[in-house]
Amino acid sequence: MKSGMGAEKPKLTELSRTSDRISFLYLEHAKINRQDSAIKVMDARGIVFVPVALISVLLLGPGVDVTHRAMELMGDSGLAVVWVGEYGVRQYAHGRALNHSSKLLEKQAKLVSNVRSRVAVARKMYQMRFPNEDVTKLTMQQLRGKEGSRVRKVYRKLSNETGVAWNGREYNVDNFDEGTPINKALTAANQTLYGLSYSVVAALGASPGLGFIHTGHDLAFIYDFADIYKANYSIPISFEMTAKYGDEDIATRTRQAMRDTFRDGKLLKQMVHDLKFLFEVEDDQDPEFMSLWDDKEGMQKFGVQYHEISEE
Repeated sequence: MKSGMGAEKPKLTELSRTSDRISFLYLEHAKINRQDSAIKVMDARGIVFVPVALISVLLLGPGVDVTHRAMELMGDSGLAVVWVGEYGVRQYAHGRALNHSSKLLEKQAKLVSNVRSRVAVARKMYQMRFPNEDVTKLTMQQLRGKEGSRVRKVYRKLSNETGVAWNGREYNVDNFDEGTPINKALTAANQTLYGLSYSVVAALGASPGLGFIHTGHDLAFIYDFADIYKANYSIPISFEMTAKYGDEDIATRTRQAMRDTFRDGKLLKQMVHDLKFLFEVEDDQDPEFMSLWDDKEGMQKFGVQYHEISEE
């Protein structure tokens, strides 16, 4: 029996582009259902309807119940869904995102599989953090040392400016609450940045696991990509929130501050541009289609019934 409930599955041409969407929505202790082309979120404070085609990533925290119909809508709309732990300190699973093309993924795999091109992409990532310096001849070891020195200077500078004591980055993933206020803020801020980075990487069809600097983890490239933006976003916001609120609900306040910073969409657009720049992929609007690979004749049409070639 065919159900007539809800809206029809949207076409790709009807969906918002990744760069045009708002950043992320974090939910916990809520029930999520579907109402036409929106998800219906219910918690102790009431009910709100969220148009899923305008969101990049939905972070589902503890205590969230989501219906099959809601997940169907989110999948069809290209919304990246990530199941996370309390405070967003762990990622457990994720769903399919917007782009169905493998163009970016194939380019990423090609670049990461060759030592020379892998180092070149890694240098480009570091170059984005040192715009006024030439890093094209530095080794990976030299780049790591340079980046470590830069980050330590950022921490010291913000500590002096805000009055927040800084004794190094340390946290226990198994016990979030035992950390210092600034370390808890940094964890919360970085996780939201990872979430946004993941939404862009997955939505454009790249692989979260094929890292150029980090390796051996299913989110290696997310850590690569997010590190480009930490010094301008998650680190200063963490110090600002800690100076203002101390340990008072610091994780939630920091996530909210990150959300407010992302709200104008500038970082999201920048991430989309930067990802394509790193992989040297043109910003085109070619329709997505599947082909059949052939080592001699190039790409062949998919969906065609081919006949056996007779040998004479």
